Formats: sequence, structure tokens, C-alpha cells
Amino acid sequence: MRAPVLRLAWTMLALLALLVANLQFQQLGRSAELADEPGNRRALIQRFATQRGPIVLGDEAAARSVRTDGASEFDYLRTYPLDTRAAHVLGWSSTVVGTAGVERAYDERLTAGSNEVLAANLAELFGQQDAVGDTVRLTLEPEVQAAAERALGDRTGAVVVLDPRTGEVLAHASSPAYDPAPLADHDRGAALDAWNAYRTDPGQPLLDRAISELYPPGSAFKLVVAAAALEDGLSPGTAFPDDPQFRPSVGQPIGNFGDGTCDGGGTIEFARALAVSCNTVFARLGVELGEDALMEQAQRFGFMRQIPYELTPAVSRFPSNLDDAQLAQAGIGQFDVRATVMQMAVVAAAIANDGVLLRPHVVRDVRDPTAALLDGPEDGPWRADGFAAEAVSSRTATQLQDMMVDAVERGTGTRAAIPGVRVGGKTGTAQDPSDDSDTAWFVGFADDVAAIAVVLPDAGGGTGGSEAAPVARAVLEAAVLARS
Repeated sequence: MRAPVLRLAWTMLALLALLVANLQFQQLGRSAELADEPGNRRALIQRFATQRGPIVLGDEAAARSVRTDGASEFDYLRTYPLDTRAAHVLGWSSTVVGTAGVERAYDERLTAGSNEVLAANLAELFGQQDAVGDTVRLTLEPEVQAAAERALGDRTGAVVVLDPRTGEVLAHASSPAYDPAPLADHDRGAALDAWNAYRTDPGQPLLDRAISELYPPGSAFKLVVAAAALEDGLSPGTAFPDDPQFRPSVGQPIGNFGDGTCDGGGTIEFARALAVSCNTVFARLGVELGEDALMEQAQRFGFMRQIPYELTPAVSRFPSNLDDAQLAQAGIGQFDVRATVMQMAVVAAAIANDGVLLRPHVVRDVRDPTAALLDGPEDGPWRADGFAAEAVSSRTATQLQDMMVDAVERGTGTRAAIPGVRVGGKTGTAQDPSDDSDTAWFVGFADDVAAIAVVLPDAGGGTGGSEAAPVARAVLEAAVLARS
């Protein structure tokens, strides 16, 4: 009798050990996964028992947590003191609709680590104070961010400003914007009402037009084509026929803005063709350079690749398997060429930085509650997917800079000029056949302190020169003042 009883005892002990091990796995190994379960109310309450760390813009907390003092079942309420300022960068932290933006990208750091629920339980068990999350500081320049939002006003569009020397994001603005605070409301009904109101708003305020929307870049893409041509051996002085139309071997002819020649007929130098945005020259170049050269240059600038930005932009694209008509259209940034505003800002920054791509980043650093540095920025040269950090040679970059300066001083970008500042740029006006709208662009730089991309996707009858260039000027003025 003794042997069967021992076997039964050992079996029960083994089952008990397995049960304990499974409970430990559920609590520790799957703690983060279980905490993220929408129906896990206890974990949600415990999560908001942690004082979430602030997100700092300049010297101000743009997102911070305050005690509710019993006014809610949650101990802390997430607040956004700057209202709509930098909302698409900050995102939100909500008991109802989760997280977005930097609130999502740095969630573990803001909530005192990946095991914050267990840590808070242990702190409560031993009578210690609640855990406090880390502080995330942004690279956004308050004056530049404000200038970008002010310049956009109530128009639909976006602005991205980079420091070409560091990759720091000085401004990341999308319009229309939204106030994250209603989404953080502890009243479930109020938070859902705000969420549904934002989602059904025809202006789509939750859409981050700086990184999430792909637009036809139009003539702003001529910077990429010009880079490919210069890398292929052309010079700014190379002469092209100044024709009113370019006729590819198949398809429809491509004309210039206004249907005439670009510079009075005869021939036109390459630099002048960029300055006045001559469609016939760049349509011709699209065909002559060919798909492989254009694709490679676009990829070297970051197209077809994931930009290493904390908020994960959509991937910009250059089409493949093109015939001559499609190549001609691609040469002027039409057909299926699509880019985010962040991507075009990266192009401008690489040109201004003598051809070198830097990783764009919006987080300056992460610090613990004692202000000790935990993590620096995710910066440095962008090397990935078999591509070097050099988008173009320094010689080509210098040539492009000069050509872009000429475009602002004597071409289509004159409304972006700032007295006493070396401003270079390229305008663009693209037609999107999917919705028959005009998209206005300005892409450029001011000295070596700021690179910018502006998009206005519903420009009506306006152009990049008339609509986007003035926005760029206002923002670049603020950037030069802030960074000089």
C-alpha cells in the first residue's frame, strides 16, 4: 500500500509544481501581454496607479500625469497642457482607446518599465511610494513648432523641419490638429464620444499628414531626378532643348506650366531648368536616365525604405516596370510616385548636409526621475538595407544647393526668400488623378540650420510657389532665429 500512496503523493506534488510554474509564467512571463488586454480592468487600474512620466517640449511638460485624489477609480489622469500643440507627435494615453505617438513609442519608459504592474504591486506591498515613469524630452523647438502650426492655420497640410546637421526634428505639424485631453478622460462615455467625433470629422484631425499620408510630390521630386542626372555626369550648365512639349515614344506629350517654353525657346541650361521647374527637361531626363537610375537614386534618399523615425512613417515609393510615357511622368514627380512630407524633408536635409543622410529623431533623451540620463537620441548616419549614408556625393550636393538657391532667388520659389539668409528650395504642384486635386509643395533649406518640407494637399488653383513657399518662409524665419 505504501508504494501507491507515495506515487500518488509525488504525482500530486508534480501537478502542484506545474500549477505554480504556470501561475508564475502568467504573472511574470506574460505580464506585459496580459496588462495590454483590453478587458483586463485590474491591470488597467494598476497601470494608472503609476505616475506616468512627462513628455517635455522645450521647458514645458506637454504631457503629464496629475493625481485624481479619489475623483476617479484611477489614481492619475493624463493631461495635455498645450492643447493641440504638437498633438500628432505626443499622441495620447487613454484608459479607453490606448496610446498613440510618443506616448505609444515610449510607453514602457513613461510607465516605469515593462514590469510596471508587478513593480507597483511590490511597492504597494512593502508600503513604498508609487513608481514614477521616466521623462521623455523632445527635440521640437517650441518657436519653430508654433510657427509651423501658425503658418498652416486652418488649411489642411503638414510641415516637417529638420536640423540637417543632427537629424533633430525641429517641427512636426499636421493640420487640422486635435486636442488629446478628451481622449484621456476617465469617463468612458466622454472619451468614446471624443474618439468618435474625431474619427468621423471630415477634416480627419487624427491623421498625421506629416508621416502617415503619401502624396504625389510633383516637381519637388525633380530634386531626386536632378541628383541622379548630376551623379550620372551632367553639369548645371548642360544645355537642353527649351521646347513647349516633350513627346515620349508612347503616350501623351508633356507640356510646361502655362503651355509655353520655359526660358524663351532655343536651349535652357540644366540649373535654370530646375529653377523655373521646366517639365519638358525633366520628362526628357526621366526617359534618358531610365528606371534603374531613378529607382536607385530615390532609394538612396530613402524611398522604398522605412525611415528610422520613432513614429514610423509610411514608406515612400517609386514605381517599377515603367514604359517611356510613365518614365516621363515619373521624371516630374507624377504617375505613381508618392512621398511623405517627412521623406521630402529628409531629401532636403541630405542635400543641405553635403549629401549625408542622418537619422531623423524627435526624442532628445530619456531621463529617470532623478534627471539621470538613461538614453540619448537615436541619431547618427542612416545606414541600412545595403545603402551607404551618402545619398549623393558632396560635389553633387553642393551643385544642388546652388541650383536650389537660384530657384528661390530667380525661379519659382521667390516667395520663400528671407533677406540676409541663404535659402534654397524647390516648389512643386502635383495633380492627383484619384481625386482631381492639386497638391502644393515647397522643399528646401535655410543656411545649414534647417531643412523643410511643406505640403498643402488641397491647394485649389494655387501652386507650390504661391501657396507652400510663404508657409516655408514663415517657418524657416523662426528656425533661423531659434537655431542661430
